[in-house]
Amino acid sequence: MGTGGEQRRKEQYDAELGDAVERAQQGDEGAFAIAYRRVQPGLLGYVRGLVGEDAEDVTSEAWLEIARDLGRFRGDGAGFRGWTAMIARNRALDHLRKQKRRPRTTVIEQDVLQLPGGHDTAAAALESLSTEAALEIIGALPREQAEAVLLRVVVGLDGAATARVLGKRAGAVRTSAYRGLKRLAEQLSPGGTGAVTNRTRRTLRDEV
Repeated sequence: MGTGGEQRRKEQYDAELGDAVERAQQGDEGAFAIAYRRVQPGLLGYVRGLVGEDAEDVTSEAWLEIARDLGRFRGDGAGFRGWTAMIARNRALDHLRKQKRRPRTTVIEQDVLQLPGGHDTAAAALESLSTEAALEIIGALPREQAEAVLLRVVVGLDGAATARVLGKRAGAVRTSAYRGLKRLAEQLSPGGTGAVTNRTRRTLRDEV
């Protein structure tokens, strides 16, 4: 599917997510469950990249905060993905401070492969990150590059939203994401360990 088709799918996905969030804010528990199922896989993959095997516990804590503060959220589906990622990141960093450990910035392959098939972000993640080699490369990236790539590819945030989550300037985040994706593309090129996917090429262009 071309870039236009992907963009339409993403817009539709975010519109449906935004509708579910709005209904959840009005007390619809079923709508909250829909929002959870759509956001949780990518969120779990991102948090696992930070805290490793403690990801499920940390993500559960994040969802308790998300549910508690849902009425305060203002925004659309894309904004909700960014908001939940920021909460999850804060919970992950709190967890690491208690454990006195640094973020792992690695991704477990199973978390990516279990993303729902109809999720545009899942399709992007599967295309770019479905090989063990790609996952190993991301795990070896500097922390700021790994986090930027995880947020861009696994959670599906755009550059501006990624910058807000990381609390950094958009230009600095774009540079980190570009360098991380460029290294990923180089390693997966025909001269490396695999093929550069169209998704990776498009994301690299977006970060320029």
